[in-house]
Amino acid sequence: MSAQAAPRPRLTFLTGASSGLGEALAYRLAREGDTVVLTARRVENLEAVARKIRDEGGLAVPVALDVSDHEAVMRTLGAVEAEHGPVDRLICNAGIGDPLPARQFTTDAVRRMFETNLYGVTSCIEAVLPGMLERRSGHIVGVSSLAGYRGLPASSSYAASKAALTVLLESLRVEIQTSGVAVTTICPGFVKTPMTERNKHPMPFIMELEDAAEIMHDAIRAKTTHVAFPWQLATVVRAGRLMPDAIYDRVLAKQRADKR
Repeated sequence: MSAQAAPRPRLTFLTGASSGLGEALAYRLAREGDTVVLTARRVENLEAVARKIRDEGGLAVPVALDVSDHEAVMRTLGAVEAEHGPVDRLICNAGIGDPLPARQFTTDAVRRMFETNLYGVTSCIEAVLPGMLERRSGHIVGVSSLAGYRGLPASSSYAASKAALTVLLESLRVEIQTSGVAVTTICPGFVKTPMTERNKHPMPFIMELEDAAEIMHDAIRAKTTHVAFPWQLATVVRAGRLMPDAIYDRVLAKQRADKR
């Protein structure tokens, strides 16, 4: 009797893997035994992350990719699957978060935010979802934000992109819930990352990077449908969704006045 071939490691495609939450998550996934395809625009950072994973005995494939380039996403994922086999787990973590004050509001600024935060995710999903549905197996993970729960000052484009992403992922999940393909939506609050270092506004309940990455990893492993953290800020934000507009507007107006 011939010995059975060992099953190949799970193939995880991770965007936004060069720093912050993506980098911290990449190490955890690799330690779990995944072959992790690391993508981001900064190839030198990706190489550093890949080297650290390999030094620990893990498997990593760094690939430079701008998720706002639809054709590049389709081409890259096609090449990855041709070389390494089908993607088992897609984690869409890449995102941008530039402020957009009302006096600087332009369609181009909104479009730029959506091209990365929403269409970057949809391009990745478009590339892998048909295969997952055919195999009746797979896991799609999207990193959204608590900012998508309700509008915030100077965050119109960011909050809108994340709100759209959250609803898009939920719509997919409820449609394909019996297909064998899982969908997880992750909504972090403030986390100490290079992105939040630029923020000038208060960041209540800001979390340490490793703590946030651990919550994300646990949710991904369990294929949780939706996770929002930290719980304190998630509770406040959920309550804000039920707040009448007149009260909500006054609360935010007072916060802005207090900062002057």
